[in-house]
Amino acid sequence: MLNNHAKLIRFFLEANGVTGRKKLQKMIYILQKCDIPFEEKYQFHFYGPYSEELTLRVEELCNLGFLKEEKEDKSNYYQYNYNITPAGIEFLNQFSMEMPDMTAKVSMLKEKSSRFLELVSTMFYFDDLPLQENIEKIHMVKPKQKYSNEEIEEAIRFMGKIKQEGK
Repeated sequence: MLNNHAKLIRFFLEANGVTGRKKLQKMIYILQKCDIPFEEKYQFHFYGPYSEELTLRVEELCNLGFLKEEKEDKSNYYQYNYNITPAGIEFLNQFSMEMPDMTAKVSMLKEKSSRFLELVSTMFYFDDLPLQENIEKIHMVKPKQKYSNEEIEEAIRFMGKIKQEGK
């Protein structure tokens, strides 16, 4: 039962902290699409794929003292920072689980902005569509983002690269 919690703690250990709830959602979703066995279910939401399960698990990990959530006031919004605690590391050490090495993938994701990860995760969400239809879908479901052709091309390259990383 707590295996999914342990997988998330492992992610936070690899990530050495994550800044932003949206970024966290997109990182876990993209890792799922790269065959990292996170089991949270996602639906399409305002900012792309979103998992209520992930939100609840992170909240539980914070309540258990395994993760520390810091709320930072950014004048017109709040930004949340997540870091693993010593209790979280102790919790993780009680589990022996098989998880693929995700270090390189996590590092690649951390370097990218939330906006870019929103684009990539949305493209992954619609990856059952042919590429041209996927691109049209992006413009239809994300009109306010006004993604440029260059951003979309960069996202396509990134998707191929991150799927291949570590194989």
